[in-house]
Amino acid sequence: MLRKRIITALVLLLFALPALFHPDEVWLGIFGLLLTTAAAWEWGKLNGLNAKHAMAFSLVCLLICLSAWQMGWAGHLSYQTWLATGGLWVMLGGSMLRAGLDKWQSIPSWVRLFIGILILSVTWLALLQAKIMGSVFLLSVLSLVWIADIAAYFAGRRWGRHKLAPSISPGKSWEGVLGGMVAVLAWSFAWLAIEDMYPLLSGSIFSKLMLHGWVVMVFGVIFLTLTSVMGDLIESLVKRSAGAKDSSGLLPGHGGVLDRLDALLPALPISIMLSLV
Repeated sequence: MLRKRIITALVLLLFALPALFHPDEVWLGIFGLLLTTAAAWEWGKLNGLNAKHAMAFSLVCLLICLSAWQMGWAGHLSYQTWLATGGLWVMLGGSMLRAGLDKWQSIPSWVRLFIGILILSVTWLALLQAKIMGSVFLLSVLSLVWIADIAAYFAGRRWGRHKLAPSISPGKSWEGVLGGMVAVLAWSFAWLAIEDMYPLLSGSIFSKLMLHGWVVMVFGVIFLTLTSVMGDLIESLVKRSAGAKDSSGLLPGHGGVLDRLDALLPALPISIMLSLV
């Protein structure tokens, strides 16, 4: 299993890193479209579609993203749009988690599919806008989500006593969330210190939040950490309602694409919202 995880991660990095640092955002847009289309196929399968219909669903999501790109939306949405997106995410995510598994299963299939297309297409638009804002900005957001996830895992294993959402994700604990917050705060301060020494690293989400002072930066980072946890929980809710352990087997050793993107689904658009304040 470990060997598969490493090989899959290396293959993904082989394509992701050149796209991430290439000066033209088109390459990252194409890479993001591949991931988005695969994630849409998984979302369709998890919400009752057979393989054929899930493929059609993923193509609809792809066409929506391509249409948005053609119309010039990609990378050029206003602050008001991202503010509305952030507000919708908080309300939608909070409502889904409060309602739990039974409520999600009772929602009509077409509504669940529409929510999936909305979430995935907005995340792809956020990916492109983050890239246009700068590779450093995008990398800082990615690093925040990765560190929050890794730290929460180890803190939860070491100190986890109080379950966060036992009916949705039994393995997650409040201690893990707190560990993720502490690690991300430490990372943000370290990034800012390194940024002072190496100006090439300027333009991160941390420095943009820091423009409004330490208090805003700290609360902004904590908020983004919580949104990443929310994304993880929502994907777990969708999987458990479908009786699935992983979103698919597309990524050997890792599960599915949604399993790797879940925390980014809310964190990426909300990070843009916060950075444009």
